[in-house]
Amino acid sequence: MKKRILPLLFSALLMLTACGGAASGAAYQEISQEKAKEMMDTQEVLILDVREQDEYDGGHIPGAVLLPLGSISEESAARVIPEKDTTVLVYCRSGSRSKKAAKALAELGYTSIYEFGGIRTWTYGIES
Repeated sequence: MKKRILPLLFSALLMLTACGGAASGAAYQEISQEKAKEMMDTQEVLILDVREQDEYDGGHIPGAVLLPLGSISEESAARVIPEKDTTVLVYCRSGSRSKKAAKALAELGYTSIYEFGGIRTWTYGIES
């Protein structure tokens, strides 16, 4: 009897470990600014600026919503992005904060996160 239980337990442990690994592998996609602009023009997306308020006030991509990197939490994200399957395009000034924010949102369970770098190299126009 013991000979049959041990392999079953081992198999169950492997299955649980594999499932846990997949669930914890929260991910986002990095895309080009050209692809981000195409998505903005052809799909319903939420454009997320993760810079600070004064940076946003100085100029942002039209239609962008502000959620500073330092304030991202489950509650603040839910206020700005109520549906976890919303397509979210994330940017910052140069691309560093947007990568961190995209990772944080993916870890919170958001499933359609796209990071496209920084506004410094954005050539499609901004608004104040």
